[in-house]
Amino acid sequence: MTWPRRLFLLNAARLAAASSSLLLAKPSNAAGYPFSLGVASGEPLPDSVILWTRVAPDPLDATRTPPLALTLRWEVAHDGAFRKIAAQGTAVATPELAHSVRVDVRGLEPGRWYWYRFMLGDAVSPVGRTRTAPAPDSMPARLKLAVASCQHWEFGSYAAHRYLAQANPDLVAFLGDYIYEWGAYRLQHPAPGVRIVRQDESFTLADYRRRYAQYKTDPDLQAAHLIAPWIVTWDDHEVANDYAADRDERLSPQFIQRRAAAYQAFYEHMPLRLPPPRSYASVRMFQRYDWGRLARFHVLDDRQYRAWEACSHPGIGGSNSVTPRACPALLDPRRSMLGPEQEAWLKTGLASSKARWNILAQQTLMAQSSQIPVTPQDGGRFWTDGWDGYPAARRRLLDTLVDTRAANPLVLGGDVHTFYATELRRDFNRPVSTANPVVATEFVGTSVTSNSRPQLRTSQYVAMNPHLRYGRSDKRGYMLMEITPGETRTHFMGLDEVRDPKTVQRELAAFRVEDGKPGVEITSI
Repeated sequence: MTWPRRLFLLNAARLAAASSSLLLAKPSNAAGYPFSLGVASGEPLPDSVILWTRVAPDPLDATRTPPLALTLRWEVAHDGAFRKIAAQGTAVATPELAHSVRVDVRGLEPGRWYWYRFMLGDAVSPVGRTRTAPAPDSMPARLKLAVASCQHWEFGSYAAHRYLAQANPDLVAFLGDYIYEWGAYRLQHPAPGVRIVRQDESFTLADYRRRYAQYKTDPDLQAAHLIAPWIVTWDDHEVANDYAADRDERLSPQFIQRRAAAYQAFYEHMPLRLPPPRSYASVRMFQRYDWGRLARFHVLDDRQYRAWEACSHPGIGGSNSVTPRACPALLDPRRSMLGPEQEAWLKTGLASSKARWNILAQQTLMAQSSQIPVTPQDGGRFWTDGWDGYPAARRRLLDTLVDTRAANPLVLGGDVHTFYATELRRDFNRPVSTANPVVATEFVGTSVTSNSRPQLRTSQYVAMNPHLRYGRSDKRGYMLMEITPGETRTHFMGLDEVRDPKTVQRELAAFRVEDGKPGVEITSI
């Protein structure tokens, strides 16, 4: 019996016992199972991992949780039956952080699996499985990595997360749009054919907390958190559609206050290795994690520090598709996607890396994706909300990959609700040559549920842009990667029908990148 199946059966029995009592032992007036949002772990180090939960006896009504500090017990064990305890302690869940807790469990052994749980009174949480990163100087034989993004609640079931959990990964990378700030606010995933009405948009801290609570009640999403540690970054919908730094598409003078509320709710609901910020007006998300000497993860934030979008029309619908001829600002070298501090941090991390694979975990498609030119002189149209809207910043990043000689750079992305396999080079408008080689390989995952453009249009983009080696926008799903010292294999896993919770998944395409040879080798399609 596989560990995902054993973990499911163990948690099913535990949840059945908990739901039969439906109580919080202390205080007694708070009826309801306190761990309704599940548990999670994340951001593993060789001797440490972060554990997360939130006390929520009624997930969509925070007033059901007493406005008191609650002391939880936690345990980490070498086995799922908790016969051999590796670490234990207490954590305080306070109303100021929505009764969420993060425990930094130290003193663990490198490169091994652990099991964990929380307890409050007589209530016991689901059992999660987590693991530490390998020892710093070790060369692991293999890392199985699952990658997902973009999970709008109202657009379908979270079957992708169920299959992701069954794949039994070592690590999960989630690349943004964990929630969507605009509604509709429904209590269940919609049945096929239900019309989507955008309403009940999130603006306040209480709004964002309810949205996260709603999403985290999903059993398939909980299963994906239970199976392995996560590393996460955010994109726009954790705050507001297509926002850039301190500016939203409404040009709202209160946007910084809204962003701070959204950042706090994100912090409260993720297993982050961050202390509580003094102010949620600014939260540093870019982080670096090593998986022994096999892989280094450079986790980026391309929302908080980016320049405003060039030649867009905020206040009347957000960013637009533009041509360089009509928008000279598009090419301004002073514009940044990551901000100067993060650019310098990334360069340092790449230059110092001893890893066989350097993985940039970021939000969106990096390869140029020009659309059909209006005239030959226009040179194509570009969407300003992604890297195409920041071509000078992209060129600097690609130059950094070359200059630092970081081994085997792989760029991972999400956001565009499309599977892409691409080859990155410094000048996308010139053919590959010794003067313009492929410098990195990119894999972009489709969405867990969020919809996309028609496949015909994606096929046109691929035909127009030879560095886009593969594109598929008509399927929802996730990516599964197998990273070894000699190669990385990437599988695009798609769902037949995202609105059907019992849908079947299929491998749509698979790719190979060989150590020392950047570029996409298509192994199945």
